[in-house]
Amino acid sequence: MNKEEILSIITDSSVGISKQKILLSDMNTADIAEIFEDLESEKIIRLFRILPKAIASDVFVCMDSDHQQLIIEALSNVEIGEIMNNLFIDDAVDFIEEMPANVVKRALKNVESEKRKIINRILRYPDDSAGSIMTTEFVDLQENATVREAFTTIRRTGLDKETIYNCYVIRSDRLLLGTVSAKTLMLARPKERIGDIMDTNVVFAHTTDDREAIADQFQKYDFLAMPVVDNEQRLVGIITVDDIVDVIVEEHTEDVERMAAIVPSDDPYLKTSIFQHARNRFLWMLILMLSATITGTIISSFENGLMVLPILMSFIPMLMNTGGIAGSQASTLIVRGIAVGEISLGDVLVIIWKELRVAMLCGLGLGLVNFIRVFVMNNKDVLLCITITLSLFCTIIMAKTVGGILPILAKRLKIDPAIMSAPLLTTIVDAVSLIIYFSIAKVILGL
Repeated sequence: MNKEEILSIITDSSVGISKQKILLSDMNTADIAEIFEDLESEKIIRLFRILPKAIASDVFVCMDSDHQQLIIEALSNVEIGEIMNNLFIDDAVDFIEEMPANVVKRALKNVESEKRKIINRILRYPDDSAGSIMTTEFVDLQENATVREAFTTIRRTGLDKETIYNCYVIRSDRLLLGTVSAKTLMLARPKERIGDIMDTNVVFAHTTDDREAIADQFQKYDFLAMPVVDNEQRLVGIITVDDIVDVIVEEHTEDVERMAAIVPSDDPYLKTSIFQHARNRFLWMLILMLSATITGTIISSFENGLMVLPILMSFIPMLMNTGGIAGSQASTLIVRGIAVGEISLGDVLVIIWKELRVAMLCGLGLGLVNFIRVFVMNNKDVLLCITITLSLFCTIIMAKTVGGILPILAKRLKIDPAIMSAPLLTTIVDAVSLIIYFSIAKVILGL
């Protein structure tokens, strides 16, 4: 049954509640949340109330923040308590971070006191830290326990845990000793000690570690979950792969926006007001507009030469656009390499040498095509062809070299490399390409 057919059934007033409930119960929770996005507010609330309690909280997690707020404001305190107490800690924290103060106050008031303390503790961690995205719902085992006892513990507590595929071995003081997977437990003999089969080579995160660095660790080691410890290496939580996927999406979205000279925003495009969109874009547009003063000054300084040979003016857009594209290509690849850990700060000389060779190949190819084009279109003026072609060749070399170096320089200065890929690069390439162009024209054409 496709989405349209489901919508027609659940919006049909002649269809009974029991049939609608059965239909929704058989669907994936993410699909239910997607269906709700196309319904009116009253219908969403009515259908949410008929959802089985076993899946209502999962559907709530999949809904966007606007619909979550709608649900909380419409439900009773008892119903809110049922939802909040069934959420995993990390999902509850994500929800609370998105809500206005009045909704947060009401939601937390209906959470069990112990869970509320944990939520408040996690909310105190910095937004970009490992502690802010961890959950405290994990399976911990004692090293002296047997495999049989471990399974008993998992059966007793596993239902309320985020994951049972990885279990964490701790001492009585919660010091992290090792990990043991569900596969290892299932293949071990019942009387074996956990301490004998656990993996002691544990990769873990500290609560204050940057969450983007944690995402790199997940990618490197193919983790499903990673333990999080405090300064004394006591286990305080775990980070699961679903939260890391959210981090990767957020970080990459932020990089794309910065590369496009836009101030990053946490809100989706369609839910951001036109005034906020304008605010996010205005600053860099202003900077780039004012930076054009530099290129204008350079052109003005060669005004006499342009009066002698006006044809030179027609090639300026081509040089600046080609240089801009060449620089953006290089910077985009370097920013991406830095983001996924392929490129480090020590690779700057390798980058310069590689981009220099790439630029020479591109410059030779484009230069040859450009020489023929200018020769045919400008009465076979060889000196003009040489001037334009040589300027293009040098501009491409300059742009690709600068585009490769700027992200590395930004990383060394602890600035987001994505910032360098558009605003600053555009200004530098435009200005330097003009200087190269007019300097070569002055020498070859004698301006």
